[in-house]
Amino acid sequence: VSIPPFFFEAFLYAPIDDTNSTAKIGNGIIFFTLYKKEAAMWDSLTLADVNKEKLQYLRENAVRKAHEKAKEETEAKKVTKQEHKKYALEATMKLEEAERKRIEDLKEKERQKVTEELELWKKQQKDAEKQERSLHREAELHQEVEQLKEKKMEKMNQTRIPNEGTSKTKPTKGHGSCSMFSENLKEEQLPAPRSAATIKINFTSRVFPTALRESRIEEEEEWLRKQAEARRTISADLSELEDLKEEEKNPDWLKDKGNKMFATGNYLAAVNAYNLAVRLNNKLPLLYLNRAACHLKLRNLHKAVEDSSKALELLTPPVPDNENARVKAYVRRGTAFCQLELYAEGLQDYEAALKIDPTNKTIEKDAEKIEHDI
Repeated sequence: VSIPPFFFEAFLYAPIDDTNSTAKIGNGIIFFTLYKKEAAMWDSLTLADVNKEKLQYLRENAVRKAHEKAKEETEAKKVTKQEHKKYALEATMKLEEAERKRIEDLKEKERQKVTEELELWKKQQKDAEKQERSLHREAELHQEVEQLKEKKMEKMNQTRIPNEGTSKTKPTKGHGSCSMFSENLKEEQLPAPRSAATIKINFTSRVFPTALRESRIEEEEEWLRKQAEARRTISADLSELEDLKEEEKNPDWLKDKGNKMFATGNYLAAVNAYNLAVRLNNKLPLLYLNRAACHLKLRNLHKAVEDSSKALELLTPPVPDNENARVKAYVRRGTAFCQLELYAEGLQDYEAALKIDPTNKTIEKDAEKIEHDI
């Protein structure tokens, strides 16, 4: 174990189980937990009366085994990472295929609906044409009947007064009567003039700045619904908080209070404010995000990872309104991973943040540094 400027080395009496044995360092103390490979009583903890050549051989052998073990673990991590990437790619392809099939089904349903409407319209047009032809035929028959009546009247008049020119006037009268009937029939068939009106157009208000044609409406509405629900949700037992002032029961007021304490460097007080706000409402992602920043300052790295992950869980679905918060969550969790020496996980979070905000040079520089360290 090397803790500059100190170095501790021990040659144990017999082999131990490297996998289960541990060594914890903290507060200037090293605590070993060792398990023997074989259950037997040792004469002493370390080897005694061993020459330098033997010690040198044991040391080199131990270093070589450590390097081989580290190499095997690195290879195993690479294989696991490749498997995870492959699984993620397959899952993405399946989701895309399902989405494509859903869109095709919607298109097919819409096509069938339009086809049915078109067929119905054609049928209505045919019925209207049939009705119009029927009316026209009735009008023609009525006109023929009138003409026959007029001719009969002419013949009767010619029989009574043979010397008068009724034969000339009667056809004219009959022709005029037929013309008047046709004009009346045409006037009855004409539809009434359409009435004028004013159409009022209202534009739908937009919460997000993007154009409606470029927005993902379902995801944006789901995000707004979650935020509204989070503002209304009170998850704490208010009977335990009866001694608090009215403003101290407001999560937004507590969040602002925690932000002010964080700005002054009082991180513990800020954590307490965020803790109480989370008790009152555990659906606001900014509470977990700000508390993660406090835990980073206090070196509570595991808690920082938990709060950042919880914030990312609540920051769904991903919409333009929560891009900045998601970038902060990825960066803070990635920073905590790196300080825990989990560089691969940290690099993954920094790459996710850079994917959301490609123009952020600070994140890009930090990602390159982590990749270089790995």
